[in-house]
Amino acid sequence: MKSNLVSFVIPTLNAETVLETCLKSIKKQNFKNYEIVVIDGGSTDNTLKIAKKYHAKIFKNPLKTAEAGKAVGVKNTISKYIALVDSDNILPDKNWLQTNIDILENNQNLIGTEPLFFTYRPHAGFIERYSALTGVNDPYAFISGVYDRKNYINFQWTGLKIDQIDKNQYIEIKLKPDSQIPTIGANGTIFRSDFLKNNLNSDYLFDIDIIADYLNKNKKPIYFAKVKQGIIHTFCESSIKKFIRKQNRRVTDYFYYQNLRQFNWNQTNQSGILKFILYTILIIPMLFDTLRGFLHKPDAAWFFHPIACLITLYIYVNNTLKNKLGLLKQLNRLKWQQ
Repeated sequence: MKSNLVSFVIPTLNAETVLETCLKSIKKQNFKNYEIVVIDGGSTDNTLKIAKKYHAKIFKNPLKTAEAGKAVGVKNTISKYIALVDSDNILPDKNWLQTNIDILENNQNLIGTEPLFFTYRPHAGFIERYSALTGVNDPYAFISGVYDRKNYINFQWTGLKIDQIDKNQYIEIKLKPDSQIPTIGANGTIFRSDFLKNNLNSDYLFDIDIIADYLNKNKKPIYFAKVKQGIIHTFCESSIKKFIRKQNRRVTDYFYYQNLRQFNWNQTNQSGILKFILYTILIIPMLFDTLRGFLHKPDAAWFFHPIACLITLYIYVNNTLKNKLGLLKQLNRLKWQQ
């Protein structure tokens, strides 16, 4: 039986509010040689009904987390390429997939592609717009410099020193061993399947870890394409409550699964942590970037930036203290909703 060229690997858990829009955008693609693989963590809503409507292959994810779901998906696909797409992602145009596959087929040195930015939609929820404007879902990533999407503050896609060559349609980047790397690996990242399969050594696929682990073990660089296109990430729409919940999940999961992580980001980015703390508590740097961004791209969503930083700092500090005191508990995902 001939395999599809691309597998969309989509982890889900009670994602009925976003999944259909995601799958509909995939179905609109001009490039048709793909399959949709949904890995579900035990949804009790209409998630699986929606997945079946779009003829997705469905696998169970008993470990429930998105990272575990991605690992299940990788292990159960035989396509040449694997597109890691989250249920709250939307492909912004019908040529999105074709563009990426053409780049990968024409440059065999690349291990994968990733959108250069989050697509900005002026009528979207203010937190989605904030994420697109800043190029991050977590303001810590921007302040520490490890972000991987272009923003309207300094118009850069990362704050790290990365070797890169402009190839017109995309930027070819060189990721080196023993160097910090940006947070590549999610929200529309497409990998060569053999790279993921050959380097996945656990029941969890942590996005950037698999790249960092390869660099550390093989001591040779890898090449990636930052494609000059976007992807829509609805993220938290306009819900501050959801933003708090997702930030709490991010930090709690970091500590809980730290022993499984292949790369210790905390150890390599102490200066970034200190910078974020000072940036937030001094207030003026937050306000300066808010104003700078607003002048570059006027939108009231910019004024969420100081709030996002303060919320994030509180959650980071609170959960760090709980972890050190042995009080931090694993998240209960039985009632989780996207």
